[in-house]
Amino acid sequence: MATKSVGRGPGKEKMKLKSLLLRYYPPGIMLEYEKSGELKTKSIDLLNLSSSTDVNALVEEIQKAEPLITASRSDQVKLLIQRLQDKLRQHSNHKFYLFKVLRAHILPLTNVALNKSGSCFITGSYDRTCKVWDTASGEELHTLEGHRNVVYAIAFNNPYGDKIATGSFDKTCKLWSAETGKCYHTFRGHTAEIVCLSFNPQSTLVATGSMDTTAKLWDIQNGEEVFTLTGHSAEIISLSFNTLGNRIITGSFDHTVAVWEADTGRKVYTLIGHCAEISSALFNWDCSLILTGSMDKTCMLWDATNGKCVATLTGHDDEILDSCFDYTGKLIATASADGTARVFSAATRKCITKLEGHEGEISKISFNPQGNHLLTGSADKTARIWDAQTGQCLQILEGHTDEIFSCAFNYKGNIIITGSKDNTCRIWR
Repeated sequence: MATKSVGRGPGKEKMKLKSLLLRYYPPGIMLEYEKSGELKTKSIDLLNLSSSTDVNALVEEIQKAEPLITASRSDQVKLLIQRLQDKLRQHSNHKFYLFKVLRAHILPLTNVALNKSGSCFITGSYDRTCKVWDTASGEELHTLEGHRNVVYAIAFNNPYGDKIATGSFDKTCKLWSAETGKCYHTFRGHTAEIVCLSFNPQSTLVATGSMDTTAKLWDIQNGEEVFTLTGHSAEIISLSFNTLGNRIITGSFDHTVAVWEADTGRKVYTLIGHCAEISSALFNWDCSLILTGSMDKTCMLWDATNGKCVATLTGHDDEILDSCFDYTGKLIATASADGTARVFSAATRKCITKLEGHEGEISKISFNPQGNHLLTGSADKTARIWDAQTGQCLQILEGHTDEIFSCAFNYKGNIIITGSKDNTCRIWR
């Protein structure tokens, strides 16, 4: 159990708890409280919660660790934990059915992304636009026009979902209103194509990674460049923030991964160990571990506190194209050009199961929010859903006529979107 605060200030003033909110994935309780007249939030992470956890003992432990949870609140906290346990028991096992096929653009698609609820999604394209779609109706809501080259990297500022960032081969990033389609800012400064981007969790910054070997942080409010992260010697192809938003990680074709302080732009560590290009780099939920995947056929696990490698995950016969943690950070999944995926335990670093069945390379892998299923997208034109513990293939999502380069769950895990080189997006639910 860990508590994370968002917001700073001296610790002496009186704090008053205003409300308690549930967070299902990963399991936790959000506290809204007042301190010196300011509303703040913190979270109690319950990453080890299971359906058999002793609730009374856990509530006692929470009360010892968190002064805001007073005795008068213990019954309420018990109820919330029981609701989280109920949610853990409802392992989603429903089948997905094709709901809509969208021919989104005339020219090739580059990426697709869902907002948190899955109510809308965005597509980027070689036609220099990003389009915003309503998932339920399949209607196009907005076309975001203004880039002068391929729109390659796209993202919503989840969990809020009211802003969209687009990164282009025209070397700029644009920030848009998801509601109106209006362009707020154009971020200029990169000297080559932008190929990856990410919002920080607080939605105050957007980070861009470029073929010019740098990453840049931009202020969402005023549209100004905040920092340039310099130090890589080849293009940056992967970039993400940790859960707290105080660290950013960049993966490069120079075979290294760098960790930076988000509020100073200072490089904290360089993770050296891979002997080929990096394909993915990310933190686990509690920010204790970093997972990196590489074209050298391995993934490496690093201690995020000191930048030391704690394990090398081997077994694939070809490049690692994608890797991820589940929401709680207990499981790791790897997807490879060898056509298989693997699941590892983050604690023991041992391989739990192999996912075999695709007939082409697997370029995307992700867990559903519940952590019991995995979704993979492959060059064999199918996406597949797997049991994360047994490795059994539960469902094949068929119908695309060319390779799938993008697939994702929404936050509830009841909608899937797939994007293919056949130039369609398919919505499954």
